[in-house]
Amino acid sequence: MKQYTIGVDLGGTTISAGLVDENYNIVHKVGCDTNLPRPAEEVEKSIADLCLRLCRDKGLDITKDICWVGIGTPGSVNQSTGVVEFNANFGYNEWTLEVNMERRLGCKVYIENDANAAAYGEYIAGGAKGAQYAVVITLGTGIGSGIIINGKIFSGFNYAGAELGHLVIVKDGRPCMCGRNGCWEKYASARALTEDTREAMKAHPDNMMWKLVDGDLSRVNAKTAFDGMRAGDELATKVVHNFVEYVACGITSVINIFQPEILCIGGGISREGETLLAPIREYVDREEYAREGMRRTKIVAAKLCNDAGIVGAASLGMQNV
Repeated sequence: MKQYTIGVDLGGTTISAGLVDENYNIVHKVGCDTNLPRPAEEVEKSIADLCLRLCRDKGLDITKDICWVGIGTPGSVNQSTGVVEFNANFGYNEWTLEVNMERRLGCKVYIENDANAAAYGEYIAGGAKGAQYAVVITLGTGIGSGIIINGKIFSGFNYAGAELGHLVIVKDGRPCMCGRNGCWEKYASARALTEDTREAMKAHPDNMMWKLVDGDLSRVNAKTAFDGMRAGDELATKVVHNFVEYVACGITSVINIFQPEILCIGGGISREGETLLAPIREYVDREEYAREGMRRTKIVAAKLCNDAGIVGAASLGMQNV
């Protein structure tokens, strides 16, 4: 009886693959550099090599012992055709990834947008486990997001739904790479917090946060302002406060639109725990559209961290059960 699936998290920097058991535990994991730019065929070969290596390391036959392989990839994924229709990060359009990988591996392959796969992982085995209506938001370079409705990934009419990072929260605000201004991710991503921290420090060259990074602005990250706040610094506290309000502003809109049971926040910054979550909940409780007695959305931290993409991808076959 087949007991394992394989999940692949295809990123712009690294490719990670994991062998996942029936309880959604990753029992073995391997990875390699993505090495972009290079032809799609070479990326496919790297994915195949990792999948075969997983099986070889555990004495398994991919055609006999693996139920399916799931791949989470950046871009707009048409699940009905298995085609990555647009992938700006890789430069591949109309990439027939699913059928190509089935030919290479000799087993069933499912593909999905990487943020959707990560959200599904949190729904299957993480912070959003068991919620029929869930939204998972990842605060990273941008804001990744995935929406679960009735236990299924919501992809939208053009398979490009859930781009919540491009909700406009500031009219005529900061320019975004999408071509618009004022997008949520320009204010509420880990990158935005890092940039805002640097700007605040440059305006206050005597601030204590300079000591936290040994006077080197390149060492500033999303944790710097939180560390400064914990040390009692007023400027750092202001930077964190503004950041949290931007995060909470977008989350309030998301909750008003979808009314999820659980909204799960991931990304490295979610490790701040209640320091991040408590003020977000306070803002949302104050600003969301709700009446007294209504059930409220639970706002929680993601649990799977960097493994969410692998677990979610490895579980994609369940979307078709």
